[in-house]
Amino acid sequence: MQDLKLALIQSDIHWHEIGANLAMFEEKIWQIQEEVDVILLPEMFQTGFTMEHNGLAEPMNFNTFKWMRQMASQKNAVVCGSYIVKEDGQVFNRLLWMQPDGAFYKYDKRHLFRMANEHDHFDMGKDRLIVEWRGWKICPMICYDLRFPVWSRNVNLEYDLLLYVANWPAVRVNAWDALLKARAIENVSYTIGLNRVGKDGVGIEYNGHAGAYSPKGEVLTFSDQEEILIVSLSGEDLLRFREKFPAQLDADRFEIKY
Repeated sequence: MQDLKLALIQSDIHWHEIGANLAMFEEKIWQIQEEVDVILLPEMFQTGFTMEHNGLAEPMNFNTFKWMRQMASQKNAVVCGSYIVKEDGQVFNRLLWMQPDGAFYKYDKRHLFRMANEHDHFDMGKDRLIVEWRGWKICPMICYDLRFPVWSRNVNLEYDLLLYVANWPAVRVNAWDALLKARAIENVSYTIGLNRVGKDGVGIEYNGHAGAYSPKGEVLTFSDQEEILIVSLSGEDLLRFREKFPAQLDADRFEIKY
């Protein structure tokens, strides 16, 4: 495994302004001077975390989809983030994994945030996503999924990196920090979480805490500011640790019932 380099764009978000957010994130993407393998954007990066999807939800292959494809091609890197998608009469908080060659994968948020009534406005995803990229197996998820360890359990080391994109409020950021570290340790994998900063249109405050954690729970990068974080993950270190500490061999076996 070669090393994997990621750019985490921790940013404020213009409330319900898709065009303004695409323009802003495009400028931030072009600020990334070094070559990276993955560019990570927050949850609902072009609207903010909202239940008002009428007029904001887009079909696939529309403006945001095409913008992500263009950015991925121009930067020769995966561009990954979630936004509101309508498809076949349903509405999803959908993470899009867009590769430079135009190939893409999608993950629809499984755990909808009940305390904001997300389950009343969006349809639940049913399938987990694991993608292979430049020698790495990567499992991307969205925000509230972080609280549910069974959904992310790394059975038989199916993945090497667990990703979360989020709009996680400052009032609960201690849980965010603790759970990201726990997911890394229990799954013997790298774990990265990208949040947003600023205040949204309903007055909720966000203070970032984007972070990357090693399988040992070590903090590789961390920020509570609006900035672009660059983090490089060592494939050699991961393989060496898994060889010396194969905790996955003693993991409990289980089956998820829908």
